[in-house]
Amino acid sequence: MEGDYFSEWVSRFGHHLRMRNYSPRTIQSYERVLRKFAYYMWLRRHIDPSKLVIYWKDLDHARMDTEVDATPVMINDFLSFLVSMREYKPATLHRVISTLSSFYRYLATQGVIDRNPMVSVDRPRVKETEIRCLKHNQVQKLIDSIENPRDRLIFRTIYATGVRVSELCGIAIDDIDFEEHTIRVRGKGGKIRTVFIDEDTLAEIEAFCGGRIAGPLFEGQQGHPLSPRTVQHIFKRYAPEGITPHKIRHSYASELYKRSRNLRVVQENLGHSSIKTTEIYLHTDLDERREVYRRYFPLSNGNGGNES
Repeated sequence: MEGDYFSEWVSRFGHHLRMRNYSPRTIQSYERVLRKFAYYMWLRRHIDPSKLVIYWKDLDHARMDTEVDATPVMINDFLSFLVSMREYKPATLHRVISTLSSFYRYLATQGVIDRNPMVSVDRPRVKETEIRCLKHNQVQKLIDSIENPRDRLIFRTIYATGVRVSELCGIAIDDIDFEEHTIRVRGKGGKIRTVFIDEDTLAEIEAFCGGRIAGPLFEGQQGHPLSPRTVQHIFKRYAPEGITPHKIRHSYASELYKRSRNLRVVQENLGHSSIKTTEIYLHTDLDERREVYRRYFPLSNGNGGNES
């Protein structure tokens, strides 16, 4: 509608996300995308199109005093523009589209727009890429190679529980039940779930705590919880190139599913709201494929292809 500006509704949308317990990091990511889109819309409406690239480089002075109403063509042009500027890969564009979809769905529920333009927006095709993760013995060797007790325990706890980095940093000592072998973690959207942990890792945690019964499990500066950024740096120090905390989480999911074949349990342990998200973590093991081929393919099982 006329007079409804990005400068007003982006902040309202941020408040809406906070009320729904979205993490500050997620909200910042959404607002960053929306500020860029708002500036792009302002530029389209106020400058010579041939000068768009020149003005785009001055994002520090981005203007948001332009109307939120947009057409699918405008949004598709924005996505094409981002690709042309080489700012986003196709996979990242999906996050941009997701942000815009959430924003315009919110505007529609508030009666700000008559029609959600995202319904007609093209989705970029993303090539499927194999997610590299380590096997159990590889993760174990990596953990055993780390001499620093804290850093070794960080690696081990992520692998033992499958928690996200943000969840790891948020673990308090009194979240750990040493008798039940469980840890309460706060996941995305503030959702609380219980994860399980093995006895040996628990013993290392107990020794690491050294008598502390409260406070963060992994302390940073001035007694505050260790930051996710610090954990990322720790991984860069020890792990092979390309192996991140998220990849260790992948290894956890892969190993648990390979042995249990229980996708629902893996989903709940990982804290996924959709089982489709869990499925992208799981890959058929090469040894399993080889065994299936040998057992069931007619030319390989000794039947010479005669079996019908």
